[in-house]
Amino acid sequence: MSSPASTSPSESTVSKDLATPRWLEPFALLGPAGIWLGLMLVIPALLIFELSLVPGIRPGEVVNPSGLENYFQIFREDVYRQVVWRSLGFALGTTAICLALGFPVAYFIAQMVPKKWRNLVLVGFVLPLWTSSLLRSYAWITILRPTGVLNSFLTSLGLPALDILNRPPAVFIGMSYSLLPYMVLILYASLEKLDRRLLEAAADLGANPLQSFWKVTVPQSLPGIAAGCLLVFITGLGDFIDPELLGGASSMTMARLIYNQFLGVTRNWGFGSALSMMIVLAVSLAIALLLKYGDRSSANL
Repeated sequence: MSSPASTSPSESTVSKDLATPRWLEPFALLGPAGIWLGLMLVIPALLIFELSLVPGIRPGEVVNPSGLENYFQIFREDVYRQVVWRSLGFALGTTAICLALGFPVAYFIAQMVPKKWRNLVLVGFVLPLWTSSLLRSYAWITILRPTGVLNSFLTSLGLPALDILNRPPAVFIGMSYSLLPYMVLILYASLEKLDRRLLEAAADLGANPLQSFWKVTVPQSLPGIAAGCLLVFITGLGDFIDPELLGGASSMTMARLIYNQFLGVTRNWGFGSALSMMIVLAVSLAIALLLKYGDRSSANL
């Protein structure tokens, strides 16, 4: 006499047929995020790419892709080439400044601050991110303007006043101040895992502190350096507020030019879309380089 709990071969076959195939399980997990990214990122990017193929299109006109004239216009006219190079210069310069200033800070927090105080120090360092980027830019205007805090302090010391507002140095100051916490956080996560035994071994072998830094510390933190530089570069390339408020008319960037094409007087959506796709291409290239060489460098450590 068979027990009630036993199942017949036909029932087990039916249950196996009704079970979800294992190859569908990853799609079930990635489906919600994939749908969200498709609706909010992929489809809008494709629409922007389609607009970039229509020269001189304005709101309400029929979209009829006809070629790469908008892309050729970017590199054919000197004024637009200067805007592209200026945007890359601001992004690369800000990345270099943030790396030079952020690495010592991240190293100090990760290696010299006691563990019980590290989180508190990190929170204090990223505290400016809790305020609006617009307010931070206006604060720098108050500091850097001809009658601002900086020049008042310099004149009180008998030093000449500085005229840097509405010039590229003010843009570098504002962008570096805004993006430095991101660099510090990423470098801190990398330097916190630093193997100090290798530093001790290098010292035992006769290496001085500078040699130990270049031969031991930098290679171990190279993935964090690459990730931090990539994040700062991408964010700096698309920064709109700091160049607009601190740079003046002489600091036109791609982000400001795109704004003018979509919401300004010209209303050339095709050319603005081509500029947008250029930024997407630059960001994609930077990410591809990080994925290729970042993994290779971390694997060699």
